[in-house]
Amino acid sequence: MSTGADGRLRRRVRGALRRTEQDYSGARDRPLGGYLAAMAGFGAYTAAWATVVRLRGRPVPDRPEPWDVVLTSVATFRLSRLLSKASVTSPLRAPFTRYVGPRGPAELHEEAQSEGGKDTVGELVTCPFCVSVWVASTLTAGQLLWPRATRTTMGALAALAGSDALQLAYTALVDKTTGD
Repeated sequence: MSTGADGRLRRRVRGALRRTEQDYSGARDRPLGGYLAAMAGFGAYTAAWATVVRLRGRPVPDRPEPWDVVLTSVATFRLSRLLSKASVTSPLRAPFTRYVGPRGPAELHEEAQSEGGKDTVGELVTCPFCVSVWVASTLTAGQLLWPRATRTTMGALAALAGSDALQLAYTALVDKTTGD
């Protein structure tokens, strides 16, 4: 039960948000509300991890070790590409995207669906840079909660990234030597 003043305030805020979105977007469709929801979701996600870390009583280091930063970077790169571009993970993205075609070895080009509010999620799940924020946060929390298991998983992801680089280098070398 809102009073008349509450209802007027709510309408004014909604109107201001709509005008801001229109002014920002111009002729393009930019889902600022969806981006705001994604930011709120990410804030809640990281707050939940932080709460779990705090409740478990695990000490948080003053700063990360350089090796952990490198390992987390490589693992984040590989897992982000696996989640956002790999053919095998396309069923996870399919509710929010449309298949466009292949792009790169074992990777796909997909576009976000624009109907029904799926655009923000579609953009998020097809963007390795966007997914990497969530992956890095998850891996960091994993290092604080389950350091051995997380480092083992990150080591496997880093090995996969190294293998990918070697596969691409080998293919390039074969193409160069055979003239293809």
